[in-house]
Amino acid sequence: MLKKKSIASTPCQLCQSSTPFSAGVCAPCWQDLPLLGHACQACAMPLSDDSLTCGQCQQSPPLFDRTLALFVYAPPVDHLIKGVKFGDQLHLLPQFAAMLADKVAEHPLPECILPVPLHPTRLRQRGFNQALAIAQPVAKTLGVPLDFHSLRRVRDTPQQTRLDALERQNNLKDAFDLRQPFDAKHVALVDDIMTTGNTVHEISKLLRKNGVEQIDVWLIARAIV
Repeated sequence: MLKKKSIASTPCQLCQSSTPFSAGVCAPCWQDLPLLGHACQACAMPLSDDSLTCGQCQQSPPLFDRTLALFVYAPPVDHLIKGVKFGDQLHLLPQFAAMLADKVAEHPLPECILPVPLHPTRLRQRGFNQALAIAQPVAKTLGVPLDFHSLRRVRDTPQQTRLDALERQNNLKDAFDLRQPFDAKHVALVDDIMTTGNTVHEISKLLRKNGVEQIDVWLIARAIV
């Protein structure tokens, strides 16, 4: 009589139940994550009415055109993302990336995907760029070219989370550079989370100066500020 092959299991990182999924989070916990519902088309801030854009974006439209995010940056999504960035929990990324690819595929696709870069010093410290790690499988799934060379972070700035609102605005000035020539007219910026939007705003300013006409922002989570 043949023995059944045992399926390796690991404890779910959220509820500790046994799960056969290599992602490390069981299916019920994935389904319980706080999905981003109706949100501003421009910045992805959650909306409580049927408006397409939030009041802030109506008064001061951002330099990027559309933001698509999977989740609200709230427990336990924040725990999972911090685990990826600071706890080497990279096995969580394939599921995040697969869900993000499904979401953005509903919209016109860009000519290329640009992961938000880390400064070389930060990259050496962390060992990987989480935005690139998300963007790679998304680009492969969608069949969109991944460009991780053109956009560079040329200033090693303090982490945005440690600064107040005014300091965040000034912190990123001239922090990015774009290799030439750069000919794409429609691009997507990929990052893990967006809080104030200052990072993608600064990158978008640079892209607009170089002739980019459509800028999408693709995220795992949107923080509510």
